[in-house]
Amino acid sequence: MVTCCGLVTVKNEPVPLKSIAVEVSVQGHVATVSSTLQYENQEQSPLEAIFIFPLPGEAAVCRFSAKIGQTEVVAEVQEKQKAQEQYDDALSSGQQAFLLEESDESPDVFKLSVGSLPPGEKASVSLDYVTELSVQADDGLRLCLPAVLNPRYQPQGSDSGSGGSAQVSSVPAGSVPYSLSLSAHVSSPHPISRVESNCPLDPLNYLNTEKTQATVSLAAGHQFDRDVELLLYYQDTHQPTAIVEAAQASAKPGTLMGDPVVMLSLYPEFPKDVMSSMTSHGEFLFVVDRSGSMECPMHLGSGSQDRISSARETLLLLLKSLPMGCYFNIIGFGSSYESFFPKSVEYSQKTMDEALQKVKEMRADLGGTEILQPLKHIYSQPCLPDQPRQLFLFTDGEVENTKEVLDLVKTNAGSHRCFSFGIGEGASTALISGLAKQARGHAQFITGQDRMQPKAMQSLRFALQPAVVDISVKWNVPKEVSVTPLSPPIRVLFQGHRALLYAQLTGERSGDTEGSVTVKYSLAKQPVENQLSFSLKPAEDTGMTVHRLGARTLIQSLEVEEREQDGGKEGVKEKVIELSIQSGVSSAFTAFIAIHKRDGEALQGQLLRRHVPTPMLDLRGCSLTDWDFSSSVLERDMKLSELDDRADQLMCSASEFVVGTKSMSAKKKAEGSLASRVKGFFSKQLLECDEDCDEEDFDSPAPTSKPMRDPLLQLISLQKASGSWVLEAALAEVLVKTEEEVSKPKPAQVDQEVWATVLALIWLYGFKMEAQEDWQFLAMKAVSWIQAQKVASVSECVQAGNTLLGCQVQKDTLGL
Repeated sequence: MVTCCGLVTVKNEPVPLKSIAVEVSVQGHVATVSSTLQYENQEQSPLEAIFIFPLPGEAAVCRFSAKIGQTEVVAEVQEKQKAQEQYDDALSSGQQAFLLEESDESPDVFKLSVGSLPPGEKASVSLDYVTELSVQADDGLRLCLPAVLNPRYQPQGSDSGSGGSAQVSSVPAGSVPYSLSLSAHVSSPHPISRVESNCPLDPLNYLNTEKTQATVSLAAGHQFDRDVELLLYYQDTHQPTAIVEAAQASAKPGTLMGDPVVMLSLYPEFPKDVMSSMTSHGEFLFVVDRSGSMECPMHLGSGSQDRISSARETLLLLLKSLPMGCYFNIIGFGSSYESFFPKSVEYSQKTMDEALQKVKEMRADLGGTEILQPLKHIYSQPCLPDQPRQLFLFTDGEVENTKEVLDLVKTNAGSHRCFSFGIGEGASTALISGLAKQARGHAQFITGQDRMQPKAMQSLRFALQPAVVDISVKWNVPKEVSVTPLSPPIRVLFQGHRALLYAQLTGERSGDTEGSVTVKYSLAKQPVENQLSFSLKPAEDTGMTVHRLGARTLIQSLEVEEREQDGGKEGVKEKVIELSIQSGVSSAFTAFIAIHKRDGEALQGQLLRRHVPTPMLDLRGCSLTDWDFSSSVLERDMKLSELDDRADQLMCSASEFVVGTKSMSAKKKAEGSLASRVKGFFSKQLLECDEDCDEEDFDSPAPTSKPMRDPLLQLISLQKASGSWVLEAALAEVLVKTEEEVSKPKPAQVDQEVWATVLALIWLYGFKMEAQEDWQFLAMKAVSWIQAQKVASVSECVQAGNTLLGCQVQKDTLGL
């Protein structure tokens, strides 16, 4: 469960945070983000403000400062316990102090403590972080500024004492008592095509005629109802690039900051003959979040599909797209987990039909979000011979034991690849990106108006690519220069998928010397080699972004090593602390501490503590603060119908609660997110307290199977596992024809199933090209099936189909 301490609302507790201003500097594939938070103590007593906020999982916090009046204090990086002790000592002696530290449980959650602000005092806190931009399915580069910190689900029995989420306060998005402004400067070696966002932007302003520099700002009036997402599109995004960054002038040569650092952005190109034949082997495990929060809409606005419905449609596409000869299973998880089959089954018409029926019945009814146990179950099952395990995990990413989950995945990384999907606003980037990174897969985020289906199909395309093995990286530099890799060895490569490498360059060199890097690997038993040449001349005015990202990459690798050794390997933790202090980059073992030393009196009594609320999603216009849950015991004589109404209204709140009654002492208390538990809590726990209650008043009716109105989904649902379609009335309905109109033009010598399959292909290419990402694998299966039938009159068949449907699709276009 999540314990929410000190819930603050604007009605009864003034909050000191007044505004947040963000400046973003993008350089190609990386960015520096600078945030300034303005505080003001409006109370009559000195106070300590606690603000907990998320950052991208791959971010490296690299600067922290505080300004009180006209005096600025720049924070130092120190060992975490030492920094905490200095912070406490400063407050007790009447000094002003600021402490920024990473959560012990999740590396994408930070806690900022602003201590001993006198009444009426104003303070400005600034923090900078650097981050890599993730590549999206449409080649856009994604920068996300999380404005929503959803409560992280913590499994029962785990310690929340040190986790950052124990302090989170949430209020409705429209009631957040502070404002946000954001401006971005974008610079790229390639022209900037456009910048998009899920939030309103002011027009893009180009700064030069080459369109390689531009500025853009968030439009005024931003509401804290979603993450702020920027999508950057460059021309020639897939061109490999290299940036060599000069050493820090004040640092000692031979240290990471005292030597140049190179960042390589590689886009491997696989041979076309290999890519034309996707693998037909594999064990595909689809692990789907079925916690109550999955009933929330995919995005704000009327008509938005809920997350679990989108997941059902995605599973339909995935199941129809699997190759014959593979194995599969579907596991739903929440507070518990359920498998469709006791173990993975061979893909056939029978098993596909069974799975699709279960998908139709799948609901968000399994309580909270516990990912660890289903993963342990999966890893306990032996892998199938010659069937590489491919894990697809869909979740809204609200767990607190992120590091424990990632450590488990890394331990089992040799047996599978993981393709992870973060659904909705506030999904943990550390969890979603970490799952894919540790298990050699690919991460996707579905936010705003995004559709889940094309992103899932892109990951399936990656999964169906032959596995790349025997990857090696060789650096070719002058003999007086040595290369120290900062990135862990490359363990995964996909066609067109970026790989970033960092390395430290030590040694003297003269002139514009060139270097190169060669990446070799084996693909489908064929040796492949990619090479990139680059200048060793350092780039100017990069702001140490590359050094800090390189340091963060090395720190993350060492942190994982330290956890795996359970602190037993001597010197790893000390090396992390040393590297963190030297580079000024945050880590799990260090914190930023700033103390404003002044003539102050020793503190008498306790400081007031105020937890600055973070916004929660208010997706249905209702939040926890709309109802009075201040009592720890719900009145048992509350009308059952009113409880049911409240359960419906509160279903999608992002807050969490715990309710206990005397008669529940032998039962575990309600746990998990309010979105996950309200229905189940009211229908199960309260009914157990009153034997006279009528369960029918609470049970949610099973969703009725409504015929799919989307003709594309209807066509997809009719395809057989083999890839063919059958000539039937349902197919004619999709084609907007009668069964007789569809049957009559069939060439005499052509089988009905072949004719139906050709018609389906022509319809897809003729009317649904905009959704080709959704159905590309269905079409490949259909073409393979037709070719296996050795039809002699394919051209006549295609011509007749075009005439019937009013299309002009060429046989070559269909792949026939």
